[in-house]
Amino acid sequence: MRAGVFELERGDDPLPVGRVRRPGGGRKSLTEHDPKLLPALLALVEPDERGDPTSPLRWTTKSLRHLADELTRQGYPISAPTVGRLLHRNGFSLQANAKTLEGDQHPDRDAQFNYVNEQVREHQQSGEPVISVDAKKKEQLGLLPSGGREWRPHGEPVKVVDHSFFTGPNVEQALPYGVYDLTRDTGWVNVGVDHDTAAFAVASIRRWWQARGHLDYQQATRLLITADAGGSNCYRFRLWKAELATLAAETGLTITVCHFPPGTSKWNKIEHRLFSHITMNWRGRPLTSHEIVVQTIAATTTRTGLRVDASLDPGDYPLGITITAAQLQALPITAHAWHGAWNYTITPPIPGSVPPPTTDSTTALQKRAQNLHRLADPRLTGMTRDELDQLAGELAADQAAQTEKRCYQQRGGPRRKSPGAGAAMLLTAADRVLVTVIYLRQICSQKVLAELLAINPTSIGNAIADTRTLLEQRKHIIGPTRLRCNSASQLSDFLDGSTRPAPAVLLPDLLTDPRLTGMSRQQLSDLLDQIRLPHDAQVEHRRYHRRGRHPLPGTRGGIFKQKLTDPERVLAAILYHRQACTRQALADLFQVSPRTIGNILIDIRPLLDQAGYQPTSATIRYRSAAALREAIGNDTPT
Repeated sequence: MRAGVFELERGDDPLPVGRVRRPGGGRKSLTEHDPKLLPALLALVEPDERGDPTSPLRWTTKSLRHLADELTRQGYPISAPTVGRLLHRNGFSLQANAKTLEGDQHPDRDAQFNYVNEQVREHQQSGEPVISVDAKKKEQLGLLPSGGREWRPHGEPVKVVDHSFFTGPNVEQALPYGVYDLTRDTGWVNVGVDHDTAAFAVASIRRWWQARGHLDYQQATRLLITADAGGSNCYRFRLWKAELATLAAETGLTITVCHFPPGTSKWNKIEHRLFSHITMNWRGRPLTSHEIVVQTIAATTTRTGLRVDASLDPGDYPLGITITAAQLQALPITAHAWHGAWNYTITPPIPGSVPPPTTDSTTALQKRAQNLHRLADPRLTGMTRDELDQLAGELAADQAAQTEKRCYQQRGGPRRKSPGAGAAMLLTAADRVLVTVIYLRQICSQKVLAELLAINPTSIGNAIADTRTLLEQRKHIIGPTRLRCNSASQLSDFLDGSTRPAPAVLLPDLLTDPRLTGMSRQQLSDLLDQIRLPHDAQVEHRRYHRRGRHPLPGTRGGIFKQKLTDPERVLAAILYHRQACTRQALADLFQVSPRTIGNILIDIRPLLDQAGYQPTSATIRYRSAAALREAIGNDTPT
């Protein structure tokens, strides 16, 4: 009161209208009382730039209350609202993550975009159809929560389950595969119920063409498809290209495919011109049946004129259909000059030409079963069919336990489906034993087995690795045979009885004939013993430099450690240095390349020199393997 009286007596200017204190009066702000408060706050919200990387709030939610509590603990008493005002004053706001980082990009990314754009423009100017295709995320059917909100009577939300997915063997799902017409701004969605395979992708395009495409483009002779680089329409999938070749043959269209570079699927037109609107149309609505999925998709429209048709595809699209390299080579595919892996054209077959290979799943499975039955031939397995069945029965329980253990590790927990549910295995337990026996007997390579059975080589390799481990645990030894088949056709011809492959090597007792080696068999045996240790050291030295380290404990080499055994390598070197035959004759004789023979000569010649071996020239030089075989067979050099 006295201070107010003194102000009136002094005649001070009155306060501005609306103020109760003069500027600068009242309690000072916390930052003025303690200048260290603001730096402490900024150190908490930006620990990497301004503060300690080991900040207590580095790995927790930086809410206003958490920030206020931590500042108070550090000796800066402050309330949560004050923290909010300080943050806003210093340019902070609540923000979500921004999906802008695309990761490593292909150096030709932009150039491929330009190329796709040129192809689209050229086809559209010519009046040809241009479509963008992709598979939308598969949806489980049932009363599952769906993002978004819908208008409903107050207090009556749709009741759904309290988790976001179902588990069990009988969960229905919908697999939408979309086709978007860039020119007409129309969409077609094929809703599948089985598997999202390359066959399903092309079947969706086929159904679009039959329902809409051939009506909208009655004069079309070409079709341009733009797709991303992965999924069921991946540019690496042989089945995708084989199915497109079948579609080209059915429709008579020349089909050009342009893939977007890897990691750029969001640039595909169908993503933001069709799929985004479908997602908004079924927001807040549980997808409880295939009919609801189809009807909801078909009801999708936009103000700009988008119209969508949808259809349910109840067909089966099994996994495991494989196109061999030979079948792919036979397809009428022309790679473009610019990135032929991403851009290629498939032409319809000329009348009278060979049609593209069929990819019917039933035919493929039947053919695989027939070939597996043929592979069980005792001439290949070295045992009767009953003995093979007995071996498979002995390993069955161990195989089941091995498979269950691997699946448990892959899914990170117990099974979600009952035994027998899900996709069938490409090879049964007995089939896995069979291919392992064939491989361990060194009859053919994994690649030959994969080609014959139309299975990915990786699947063959995994089956052999697993079964081989079980055989070793049981100490069941399967020895090699001299029969060799270098291709699937050669193996098939042998099983048909039309031909018999020549043995990979001739019998040692014939090749060690003194009239060929220039020494007695005992002298040859002594020479082999003399250079065995230096040869082993030489091989290990070369392998060490190739792998760059010592072998890991417990590791072993593959089945085909080297193409020729050590005695055969020495024998080949002796025959060559005696001028008994040419390098090409040796290559044909041992069924290896001349380069392999050359490498053998480089390795063995120094060892022979160290052993003091002085070759004597042979009286006859055989220039072909046939002449040498004939001479050896007659047991008389000619």
